[in-house]
Amino acid sequence: MLAWGAVNALPPSQTVPQVRFKLDFTGGLKQHFGNACGGYDGPPLAGELAACKAPDGSYWAVQQWQPSLPHRGFPPYKAGQTDWELDLSHWTGAIAQLEVHVDWAFGDHHNLFGRLVYDGVPVHGFHTVQGTGAPQDGYGRSLYIDTLDSAYGPGWKRETSIVFRNPTGVFCYSFWPTSDVSLPGHPSRPAGNGRAYRIEVLGPGVTPNLDVEVDDPGTWDPNDASKVSYEAQMKARQLALAQGDAFCPAQT
Repeated sequence: MLAWGAVNALPPSQTVPQVRFKLDFTGGLKQHFGNACGGYDGPPLAGELAACKAPDGSYWAVQQWQPSLPHRGFPPYKAGQTDWELDLSHWTGAIAQLEVHVDWAFGDHHNLFGRLVYDGVPVHGFHTVQGTGAPQDGYGRSLYIDTLDSAYGPGWKRETSIVFRNPTGVFCYSFWPTSDVSLPGHPSRPAGNGRAYRIEVLGPGVTPNLDVEVDDPGTWDPNDASKVSYEAQMKARQLALAQGDAFCPAQT
């Protein structure tokens, strides 16, 4: 496959399409050229398979990840759910920044929140698919939440995926028991909080994918002065990131 014609990402816009590669799936049978890419000296990349630095100073990379795992730690039940996706990126300068924090919400429920920013601008879309909530335009990005050694069992399990909010680029998610309608039979599932969490995100535009891992803060204890102080700091940070967002400040 040949790919060309795109680099970096544009800020969210409802009138200008996001950058995207032009692709030739014929294998480039009529194209003949040598490899001009050199060694990679850019930032560490999640799921990196290959990366290089082009003569013009830009970077190219191929990354792998699993976007289709069932939610709530449910075992795979149909073909394709454990498949690995390959994503190609091309960029110059700094990549997007994914900020992730963990605390508690609604008392003692374990909570994740944060923000995705590229070139100083929050990353978000404008439309989602009815029913699934998946991004429906080239600007929207889902974040995929994995949980480690939870009630779902040992190892990493997929918890869910949600989108970054418009216009702040923030996200917030708390762990609750559910009967997930996306699963066969809508089974009851326990709260999926574990001892650590991994957030995976497809990079904006054609920039690299990102992931961040954070440890769980443990069980909430209102009599533990260190946890009370930490919670106050996190709530202040969440309110600052939300910037008046109607949903995320409620996760307090």
